[in-house]
Amino acid sequence: MAVTSPAAALRTTTFRVLTAGWALTNFADSVLSLIFAVWVTDLTGSAALGGATFAVFGAPAFVAPFLGRLADRVSRRRMLVWTYVAGAAVLVPLFWVSQASHVWLVYVVAVVYATVAYVTAACQSGLLKDMLPDESLGHANGRLAAIDQVFRLSMPLLGAAVYVWTGPMPLVAAAIAAFLGAAAVFAAVRITESVAADEDPRGFWPEAADGFRHLFSTPPLAGMTWTILGALAAVGLVNAVAFAIIDHLGLQAALLGPLTTLQGVAGLAAGLLAGRLMIRWGRVRVFTVGLLGLAVGLVPLAGSSVVAAVVAMGVVGFSVTSAVVAFVTERQVMTPARLQGRVGAASHVVLNLPGVLVTLAGAAALAVVDHRVLVLVNAAVCLVCGLLALRLRAVAPGDDAPGGATA
Repeated sequence: MAVTSPAAALRTTTFRVLTAGWALTNFADSVLSLIFAVWVTDLTGSAALGGATFAVFGAPAFVAPFLGRLADRVSRRRMLVWTYVAGAAVLVPLFWVSQASHVWLVYVVAVVYATVAYVTAACQSGLLKDMLPDESLGHANGRLAAIDQVFRLSMPLLGAAVYVWTGPMPLVAAAIAAFLGAAAVFAAVRITESVAADEDPRGFWPEAADGFRHLFSTPPLAGMTWTILGALAAVGLVNAVAFAIIDHLGLQAALLGPLTTLQGVAGLAAGLLAGRLMIRWGRVRVFTVGLLGLAVGLVPLAGSSVVAAVVAMGVVGFSVTSAVVAFVTERQVMTPARLQGRVGAASHVVLNLPGVLVTLAGAAALAVVDHRVLVLVNAAVCLVCGLLALRLRAVAPGDDAPGGATA
């Protein structure tokens, strides 16, 4: 595909239609993510049972290798269509949930609901790789990250308002409609996909593990994987002490929402700028600066200045989004077309599961360790990860040169 600029490939009708489909998916994925916990808490009167829904969301990580392998063996477009139809169907039983004895059903639905995001991660990367030249992937990932931030900003507030006003059922209906809309988009659009992988004589587990093997053995992707794993796992520690930070700043707990919104706004800006930054500096350099910026941004959260904390939240949002977009783009460029599913699913586990586990550990540690110590430990870990990333070098000639986003 001949393009005059990396962003030009994103102006095709097909990419715009797919972007609309992924926006619908993102809405459906996010509109109920917080509401499940609130709903369970209201039904049972137990904050612990409500909080357990967040752990349930991590369960699909254990089937991620299977989902990635499947995405490399079939049409990814059709896989998304059937997944979104299934996502809509599994939400229907929620209309009958009305008492504490039905909570088990909410948990079951939450597992399937969370699985949809893992399927999207397994399929989206390969579809982008098939559609776009390598030099356009950074702009595409930046745009999709910006869409993700828009929903992260709006859905918690909108969902909570609707829930308080009318209860969960309109939100369930909206998620079902969005999933069906996304399924319709992917059923209608036509994409020339790469040839599906053949049967692997090694068997299921070696083939499924190829995604993790590729992530942790391909330079510079391996170094980027280890460092972002460490940094995002450490961020889970800050998530665990978020309310303690707010309390130390002398603010009401309700102000955590606006502060998180500020972080999302900065992440939105990073998504819009990431493609240009990678063209100018290269993917590895943007990734490294993102990790170092994260370390710097976390330090003020251990202090007492509200102004410094507000600025810090913006720095954290911009830095995390920049690092993730650069990592995802490097992963796509360095991965063959029909390994994209397994590598995409594996990286989704790397980016999400460690943070969930560390958040649980951090919540327990907060009982015996001052939250400021935990924040500074987090910042130190991110600094070490950033310094290690400074040693990484792009493999492809010109990757770190201006305009050299190819591999």
